[in-house]
Amino acid sequence: MAVDIAVETPLQDDVRALVAELNAYLIPLTPREFQFQLTVEQMAEPTVTLFVARDGGQAVGMGALKDHGNGVGEVKRMYTLPAVRGQRVGAALLGQVETLAREKGISRLVLETGEAPGFEPAYRVYERGGFTTCGAVLDYPDSGHSRFYEKKLS
Repeated sequence: MAVDIAVETPLQDDVRALVAELNAYLIPLTPREFQFQLTVEQMAEPTVTLFVARDGGQAVGMGALKDHGNGVGEVKRMYTLPAVRGQRVGAALLGQVETLAREKGISRLVLETGEAPGFEPAYRVYERGGFTTCGAVLDYPDSGHSRFYEKKLS
């Protein structure tokens, strides 16, 4: 599968559909008060860059970089459609996020994901991408419902 990955606005119907599908997958896995998803509108803010993977024009995956300043970037809203899982689309998206982070002079990438059955595919993508588990990052609570990762870029 050859996908095209580009920076796009989240304010389009097919991206909104990806976000809705991701939320529908995540909501049953973790108590709602320990879920920290960006809305489509928050993804359109200037500190966030969204990458969209397309196959034949269809949006099949996404991943975002949120620039927190002070050399810290956060990976957000990583998702691929079930039909393309195992085809390295997530790895390609994560690679684009990392490349942009390096271009922006970000020295540390972090992320928060769930700590529950159902998140194993995400763990594999991050760990294969060179991320290692770490303690709580940014202002996320250390609730036991989250797993945190980091990757030093410098």
